[in-house]
Amino acid sequence: MWEVYKKGFKSYCQLEKSLSDNSTEAYIHDIEKLTDYLLAHQLQKPVADITLQDLQQFLQWIAGLGMTASSQARIISGIRAFFKYCITEDIVQTDPTVLLATPKLKRALPDVLSYEEIEKILAQIDLSKPDGERNKAILEIMYSCGLRVSEVINLKLSQLYLDVDFIRVTGKGNKERLIPIGSSAKKQVSTYIKLVRPHTPNKPGYDDIVFLNKRGTGLSRVMVFMIIKQLVAMAGIKKKVSPHTLRHSFATHLVEGGANLRAVQEMLGHESITTTEIYTHLDRDFLKKTLEQFHPAFGK
Repeated sequence: MWEVYKKGFKSYCQLEKSLSDNSTEAYIHDIEKLTDYLLAHQLQKPVADITLQDLQQFLQWIAGLGMTASSQARIISGIRAFFKYCITEDIVQTDPTVLLATPKLKRALPDVLSYEEIEKILAQIDLSKPDGERNKAILEIMYSCGLRVSEVINLKLSQLYLDVDFIRVTGKGNKERLIPIGSSAKKQVSTYIKLVRPHTPNKPGYDDIVFLNKRGTGLSRVMVFMIIKQLVAMAGIKKKVSPHTLRHSFATHLVEGGANLRAVQEMLGHESITTTEIYTHLDRDFLKKTLEQFHPAFGK
């Protein structure tokens, strides 16, 4: 019966939760890990008979295989999602994952760029070239609105409401959110759309995509990464910088400036406030450094 439930769970992930193919396959792989364990230990049980103790022993088994805490946590996430589906479909009456403990993770926070460093990176762009105007618009909107790289490459002209200073973004799980756009980013995006994009012949299917390459199709994630990497090198910045660094810097600068965490969560499109709370830890570091620098009695 497990195979039947796995097929149903796969459809649930794709249709009900609107998860990507990669996320769905990862979840299915997590359930297969569990069924492999049950088979290897001659514990073949119906889904409804799985207990908290079974799952705890399974976690001990995968830990014994040398899996990292983050890999274990990701597998637990998949198993939780599976049993949540089973509850929804009345396959089980109780959820054995409710009291299942997740390994504590040390969150490795990416580098943050200062506003001055972002300005320095932007200053490296050659605006005499058509792709210069485009590249500056990409970086401006990523930092101004905190966009994921997937969100910026899929951004549509029909999602820009520049007359009222907002953009509409389709994020993870096809969830949409409205984000205010700053004046600098708005000006640069408008310049690109009015002066450069009309001269880029777009291929069928890309009429509504904002950022196009020379062939008239959308940019890839790798292309955006390479654009940023090159500009960072030209600016002489030694930090490890990726497209996500701009999003991370956007959120960090907001929290350091005293922004409401719920508002930051909304703009980033985080499903849980706990994801956004990593920026409060950054803020504490910022406050500590400020005290060290400016308070005469601190550290004495």
